[in-house]
Amino acid sequence: MKESKRQVGGNHYKGMKIQPTEFIALNEIPFIEGNVIKYVCRHKFKNGKEDVLKAIHYLNLLLEYQYSDESHHLQKPI
Repeated sequence: MKESKRQVGGNHYKGMKIQPTEFIALNEIPFIEGNVIKYVCRHKFKNGKEDVLKAIHYLNLLLEYQYSDESHHLQKPI
């Protein structure tokens, strides 16, 4: 079995037509943006609101690291 078809620890990606890791890798998406995609894709099937907040956290990191000269903040983590 290909490693890309195996999931360790749950089945929250099994019903997706394309795994988030495959999409992220094929599109050469950087780490922070990849985590946003991962958490947004799985929130309904795994941790709900917690995964949405994690996605927001990574978006806030993206703003901080790449747009620090501008004042943006989506939401402070709860």
